[in-house]
Amino acid sequence: MNAVDRDRLVLGTVVFAVLFAQVLLYPGIPDLVVALGASPAAWGGDVGAVLDAGKWFLTAEFLGFILFAGVWGAISDSVGYRVPLVAAGGVFGAIGYLVLAVAPTLFAVPYEAILLLRFVQGIATIGAFSLAMTTLMDLGGGHGRNMGTAGLAIGLGTALGSPIGGQLYGLGPFVPLYAAAVALLVAGVLATLATDRTPGAQSTSPLAIAGTLREQWSLAVPFAFGFVDRLTAGFFALVGTVYFQSELGLDAAGTGLLLGAFFVPFALFQYPMGRLSDRIGRIIPVAAGSLAYGVAVISVFYAPSVPITATAMVFVGILGAFVAPATMALVTDLAAENSRGVAMGGFNIFGSLGFLSGIIGGATVAGGVSFEAAFLVVGLAEVFIAIVALPLLFRLDVPVVPWIEKQERLR
Repeated sequence: MNAVDRDRLVLGTVVFAVLFAQVLLYPGIPDLVVALGASPAAWGGDVGAVLDAGKWFLTAEFLGFILFAGVWGAISDSVGYRVPLVAAGGVFGAIGYLVLAVAPTLFAVPYEAILLLRFVQGIATIGAFSLAMTTLMDLGGGHGRNMGTAGLAIGLGTALGSPIGGQLYGLGPFVPLYAAAVALLVAGVLATLATDRTPGAQSTSPLAIAGTLREQWSLAVPFAFGFVDRLTAGFFALVGTVYFQSELGLDAAGTGLLLGAFFVPFALFQYPMGRLSDRIGRIIPVAAGSLAYGVAVISVFYAPSVPITATAMVFVGILGAFVAPATMALVTDLAAENSRGVAMGGFNIFGSLGFLSGIIGGATVAGGVSFEAAFLVVGLAEVFIAIVALPLLFRLDVPVVPWIEKQERLR
């Protein structure tokens, strides 16, 4: 294994650990927020109250993501290194998860303070996640391949996090938090093994994201797709979880398995789909994949039984894997070499905004109207962005790069 392949494996493992830790919590969010001090009435059979209780816990973390992804990226571009920052994000993220687990049992902590701790934990976690992905952008070997590695890591983390988290909740509501702390600590230590290939330091700031969008309007295209793709992830993290439990009668373990039906194929197909986009270009995976993905999301609601729902979730996962690595690779294609940290930070800001919109918007529509309306809104949003952005995709000057494969065979 050469140095580039080793670093690709190390950084992919870091991304995996961050997502694994994050998703461990999702299957039992209603129970966790009650244990952390939210009103016990939140899980009293009222679906609207359940959605509201979990909404703010998830929102607090993603506010940290949104506000600080660009800060981490700008710092890494400014100082000319990323690996120590990835390690710091992992270690401090682990501390954040650990404090969340022990604070309610050691101190009389109000739920508002728990939300503040969750926000701080999110600030640290997005540093490890976003900069590990940016460091993958710095590697050679094909942007689709590198982002396929990131996508594979994201998919595997979520695929394993859901069912394992569901089982850990059976041991106690705080056990997934302890497991998440261990995963983030491992990520922080492991990051130190990667080689830093950051381009030379460039003076920049978090506000450079706006300037980058002005100078490279084309980045708005993958940012928009990233927003909508993560919107569906946020939707399933909360609304999907509550839907599976309240309407299909599943417990936390069953919910984790059903979410895993999406995340396992989403993980397994990321790397080959990323390499495929290096061969055929980004337009077909991003546009056609998003269109089909939106339809598949809607089909989950209309599935008449749990086995058919699981099958629909499998198709959602496969189509999501077709879209995700090509979208991230498009960011790498378009970003200037010395502003990759800012570009990936911007992508993760828009993605986090999408995730947050999926949580808040999905919970609002599901609680105020119906689950059916919520599934339709989210699925049709994916279809809408695919149709509207197609002309812009065709305007992008992103070459197909099959020569990368030939060069690798000749080495």
